[in-house]
Amino acid sequence: MSLLAMEVIGKPAWLWASFLAIVFTLLAFDLGVLHKDDKEIGIAESLKLSAFYIAVAIAFGGWIWLSMGAEASLQYFTGYAIEKALSIDNVFVISMIFGYFAIPRAYQYRALVWGIIAVLVLRGIMIGVGAALVQEYDWVLLLFGAFLVVTGLKMLFAGGGESDVTDNAAIRFLSRRMRVTPELHGQRFFVRRPHPVTGRVVLWATPLFLALVVINVADLVFAVDSVPAIFAITTDTYIVFTANIMAVLGLRALYFALAAMVHRFEYLKYALAGVLVFIGIKIFWSHFFGKLDPAISLSVTLAMIAGGVLFSLWKTRQVGKTA
Repeated sequence: MSLLAMEVIGKPAWLWASFLAIVFTLLAFDLGVLHKDDKEIGIAESLKLSAFYIAVAIAFGGWIWLSMGAEASLQYFTGYAIEKALSIDNVFVISMIFGYFAIPRAYQYRALVWGIIAVLVLRGIMIGVGAALVQEYDWVLLLFGAFLVVTGLKMLFAGGGESDVTDNAAIRFLSRRMRVTPELHGQRFFVRRPHPVTGRVVLWATPLFLALVVINVADLVFAVDSVPAIFAITTDTYIVFTANIMAVLGLRALYFALAAMVHRFEYLKYALAGVLVFIGIKIFWSHFFGKLDPAISLSVTLAMIAGGVLFSLWKTRQVGKTA
């Protein structure tokens, strides 16, 4: 048996290799061709790039439909929609992190795209651990369901503003153990410069690298909600991973458009809370009464998200006109 034909977490190795090849090809094209020179990305370009990534994600879902069946494809699209919607809160946090480190918009996109590499590894580990737990102990799904219901209710009823994620352990740890330059050095994450005491040329991190690290820590925190939510849709690790990564790829492209109008989605969090509660209840329903039709899950999820977006845009229309 060839290496590509070997099974890796329930799927042939060539399936995993093909998907990773697609992701790295997109990243190479994005950084090496579309954004070879650092420049500020406007809302129009952000929307066009996002439309391209959405088209790729839809095409990939179509391929899953043809190769794995309609049910797997519906599960993929449901997971993709959930991750995409939950990522909108992440946009606000990323914007705040860039502001904290005073990263110009011209350098932000490169940092976001390089962050995809870390996302592949970190989410891959989370999904792998989750898959192993679900396979070994099926009752873990019930814990996921309870966690999603509690998280959704907390999101629905909890008040208060956003916490300052920039004042966290990651920044304090890196600042104490790494040499960090006080100023940016273009798009570079590391530079060599003399040590102020010894005069010896040593390696220094730049604020852009610190921003990259904190963004990925924040992404890991958000994944604590989104990964269990997709496992509630399907336990197929390949579907979970591909839906998750495709949504994150598109988020990076859509960031500049969303960051400019994130205030218009003030009421979306209530729709997202409803989605989490629905997905959590779906786990218990499937466990005790039988599996819910994937088409129902996708329809309810899309209806809630679309309703939240449209209601938010309608309620904040005066804010939009003023802006």
